[in-house]
Amino acid sequence: MHKNVYTPENAAMLLIDHQEGTISWTHSHDVSGIKENALSLAKIASAVGMPLVLTASMEDQAQGPLLPEFEAIAPEAFASRIKRAGIVNAMHDENFNHAVRDTGRKKVVVAGITTEVCVVFPVLQLLDEGYEVQVVCDASASFTKIGDDAALRRMEQAGAVITSTAQLISELAVDWTTPKGQELGKLFNT
Repeated sequence: MHKNVYTPENAAMLLIDHQEGTISWTHSHDVSGIKENALSLAKIASAVGMPLVLTASMEDQAQGPLLPEFEAIAPEAFASRIKRAGIVNAMHDENFNHAVRDTGRKKVVVAGITTEVCVVFPVLQLLDEGYEVQVVCDASASFTKIGDDAALRRMEQAGAVITSTAQLISELAVDWTTPKGQELGKLFNT
Protein backbone atom coordinates (compact mmCIF):
# COMPACT_ATOMS: atom_id res chain seq x y z
CA MET A 1 0.00 0.00 0.00
CA HIS A 2 1.28 3.48 -0.86
CA LYS A 3 2.63 5.36 2.15
CA ASN A 4 0.44 8.40 1.45
CA VAL A 5 -2.83 6.47 1.56
CA TYR A 6 -5.16 7.54 4.34
CA THR A 7 -6.85 4.80 6.35
CA PRO A 8 -9.24 4.80 9.31
CA GLU A 9 -6.29 3.57 11.37
CA ASN A 10 -3.85 6.36 10.46
CA ALA A 11 -6.01 9.47 9.95
CA ALA A 12 -8.34 11.77 11.87
CA MET A 13 -11.23 13.95 10.66
CA LEU A 14 -11.35 17.65 11.61
CA LEU A 15 -14.56 19.53 10.78
CA ILE A 16 -14.35 23.26 11.40
CA ASP A 17 -17.23 25.72 11.78
CA HIS A 18 -19.99 24.00 9.81
CA GLN A 19 -22.48 26.30 11.50
CA GLU A 20 -25.97 27.39 10.50
CA GLY A 21 -25.00 31.05 10.14
CA THR A 22 -21.61 30.68 8.48
CA ILE A 23 -22.80 28.17 5.91
CA SER A 24 -25.52 30.61 4.82
CA TRP A 25 -22.85 33.24 4.09
CA THR A 26 -21.08 31.11 1.49
CA HIS A 27 -21.54 31.64 -2.23
CA SER A 28 -18.63 29.72 -3.75
CA HIS A 29 -20.61 26.47 -4.03
CA ASP A 30 -24.12 25.13 -3.60
CA VAL A 31 -24.88 25.33 0.12
CA SER A 32 -26.97 22.15 0.20
CA GLY A 33 -24.16 20.16 -1.42
CA ILE A 34 -21.57 21.51 1.01
CA LYS A 35 -23.81 20.66 3.96
CA GLU A 36 -24.52 17.17 2.60
CA ASN A 37 -20.81 16.48 2.10
CA ALA A 38 -19.84 17.81 5.54
CA LEU A 39 -22.41 15.51 7.14
CA SER A 40 -21.12 12.64 4.98
CA LEU A 41 -17.63 13.23 6.36
CA ALA A 42 -18.97 12.83 9.90
CA LYS A 43 -20.78 9.67 8.79
CA ILE A 44 -17.54 8.35 7.28
CA ALA A 45 -15.63 8.91 10.51
CA SER A 46 -18.40 7.29 12.55
CA ALA A 47 -18.74 4.32 10.19
CA VAL A 48 -15.06 3.40 10.23
CA GLY A 49 -14.09 4.46 13.76
CA MET A 50 -11.90 7.36 12.65
CA PRO A 51 -11.32 10.02 15.31
CA LEU A 52 -13.61 13.00 14.67
CA VAL A 53 -12.97 16.47 16.08
CA LEU A 54 -15.75 19.05 15.67
CA THR A 55 -15.34 22.72 16.45
CA ALA A 56 -17.52 25.82 16.25
CA SER A 57 -16.82 29.48 16.81
CA MET A 58 -19.12 31.87 18.64
CA GLU A 59 -22.24 29.68 18.40
CA ASP A 60 -24.27 32.29 20.29
CA GLN A 61 -23.51 34.97 17.67
CA ALA A 62 -24.36 35.39 13.98
CA GLN A 63 -22.25 32.32 13.11
CA GLY A 64 -25.00 30.26 14.72
CA PRO A 65 -24.92 26.78 16.20
CA LEU A 66 -23.04 23.84 14.76
CA LEU A 67 -25.26 22.01 12.28
CA PRO A 68 -27.62 20.03 14.53
CA GLU A 69 -27.50 16.97 12.25
CA PHE A 70 -23.99 16.27 13.57
CA GLU A 71 -25.53 15.34 16.93
CA ALA A 72 -27.45 12.39 15.47
CA ILE A 73 -24.48 11.26 13.36
CA ALA A 74 -21.76 11.57 15.99
CA PRO A 75 -23.30 12.31 19.40
CA GLU A 76 -20.06 12.01 21.36
CA ALA A 77 -18.08 14.27 19.01
CA PHE A 78 -20.97 16.75 18.97
CA ALA A 79 -21.21 16.85 22.77
CA SER A 80 -17.45 17.29 23.13
CA ARG A 81 -17.10 19.77 20.26
CA ILE A 82 -14.58 22.53 20.83
CA LYS A 83 -16.42 25.81 21.36
CA ARG A 84 -14.08 28.60 20.32
CA ALA A 85 -14.57 32.21 21.36
CA GLY A 86 -13.68 33.82 18.04
CA ILE A 87 -10.17 32.46 17.49
CA VAL A 88 -9.74 32.36 13.71
CA ASN A 89 -7.01 29.70 13.56
CA ALA A 90 -8.58 26.78 15.42
CA MET A 91 -5.09 25.40 16.12
CA HIS A 92 -4.48 28.47 18.30
CA ASP A 93 -7.32 27.32 20.55
CA GLU A 94 -5.70 25.23 23.28
CA ASN A 95 -8.62 22.78 23.51
CA PHE A 96 -8.79 22.19 19.76
CA ASN A 97 -5.02 21.85 19.53
CA HIS A 98 -5.04 19.25 22.32
CA ALA A 99 -7.97 17.40 20.74
CA VAL A 100 -6.07 17.12 17.45
CA ARG A 101 -2.90 15.92 19.19
CA ASP A 102 -4.88 13.49 21.36
CA THR A 103 -6.05 11.63 18.23
CA GLY A 104 -2.48 10.38 17.91
CA ARG A 105 -2.74 10.70 14.13
CA LYS A 106 -0.31 12.59 11.86
CA LYS A 107 -2.62 12.42 8.85
CA VAL A 108 -5.68 14.64 9.03
CA VAL A 109 -8.67 15.28 6.81
CA VAL A 110 -9.96 18.84 7.11
CA ALA A 111 -13.10 20.61 5.90
CA GLY A 112 -14.83 23.73 7.08
CA ILE A 113 -16.64 26.98 6.56
CA THR A 114 -15.13 29.20 5.35
CA THR A 115 -12.21 27.84 3.38
CA GLU A 116 -10.55 31.26 3.17
CA VAL A 117 -10.85 32.07 6.90
CA CYS A 118 -11.44 29.02 9.09
CA VAL A 119 -9.71 26.27 7.08
CA VAL A 120 -6.61 27.82 5.53
CA PHE A 121 -4.87 28.94 8.72
CA PRO A 122 -5.17 25.71 10.75
CA VAL A 123 -4.14 23.74 7.66
CA LEU A 124 -1.02 25.87 7.20
CA GLN A 125 -0.13 25.38 10.87
CA LEU A 126 -0.77 21.64 10.73
CA LEU A 127 1.56 21.39 7.73
CA ASP A 128 4.21 23.43 9.55
CA GLU A 129 3.94 21.01 12.47
CA GLY A 130 4.59 17.99 10.25
CA TYR A 131 1.04 16.75 9.70
CA GLU A 132 -0.07 15.40 6.35
CA VAL A 133 -3.30 17.15 5.38
CA GLN A 134 -6.09 16.47 2.92
CA VAL A 135 -8.58 19.31 2.45
CA VAL A 136 -12.02 18.21 1.29
CA CYS A 137 -12.95 20.96 -1.17
CA ASP A 138 -16.58 19.94 -1.69
CA ALA A 139 -17.30 20.02 2.06
CA SER A 140 -15.81 23.50 2.42
CA ALA A 141 -16.92 26.83 0.99
CA SER A 142 -16.17 30.55 1.02
CA PHE A 143 -17.82 33.91 0.58
CA THR A 144 -16.77 33.94 -3.09
CA LYS A 145 -15.46 31.46 -5.65
CA ILE A 146 -12.25 33.47 -6.09
CA GLY A 147 -11.67 33.49 -2.33
CA ASP A 148 -12.20 29.74 -2.20
CA ASP A 149 -9.83 29.14 -5.11
CA ALA A 150 -7.14 31.36 -3.55
CA ALA A 151 -7.33 29.50 -0.23
CA LEU A 152 -7.20 26.08 -1.91
CA ARG A 153 -4.21 27.12 -4.02
CA ARG A 154 -2.40 28.51 -0.97
CA MET A 155 -2.92 25.29 0.98
CA GLU A 156 -1.92 23.10 -1.96
CA GLN A 157 1.25 25.14 -2.56
CA ALA A 158 2.10 24.67 1.13
CA GLY A 159 1.77 20.88 0.80
CA ALA A 160 -1.88 20.01 1.44
CA VAL A 161 -3.65 17.57 -0.85
CA ILE A 162 -6.98 18.78 -2.19
CA THR A 163 -9.56 16.01 -2.36
CA SER A 164 -13.31 15.45 -2.66
CA THR A 165 -15.78 13.56 -0.52
CA ALA A 166 -16.15 10.78 -3.11
CA GLN A 167 -12.38 10.45 -3.50
CA LEU A 168 -11.92 10.21 0.27
CA ILE A 169 -14.68 7.59 0.59
CA SER A 170 -12.99 5.54 -2.14
CA GLU A 171 -9.55 5.89 -0.55
CA LEU A 172 -10.81 4.73 2.84
CA ALA A 173 -12.89 1.89 1.36
CA VAL A 174 -9.99 0.27 -0.53
CA ASP A 175 -12.22 -2.66 -1.55
CA TRP A 176 -15.99 -2.35 -2.07
CA THR A 177 -16.50 -6.07 -1.31
CA THR A 178 -15.34 -5.81 2.30
CA PRO A 179 -17.74 -4.92 5.13
CA LYS A 180 -15.99 -1.54 5.52
CA GLY A 181 -16.16 -0.94 1.76
CA GLN A 182 -19.85 -1.80 1.64
CA GLU A 183 -20.58 0.51 4.59
CA LEU A 184 -18.70 3.38 2.98
CA GLY A 185 -20.30 2.70 -0.40
CA LYS A 186 -23.68 3.53 1.12
CA LEU A 187 -22.45 7.07 1.79
CA PHE A 188 -22.29 7.90 -1.91
CA ASN A 189 -26.06 8.31 -1.91
CA THR A 190 -26.58 10.09 1.41
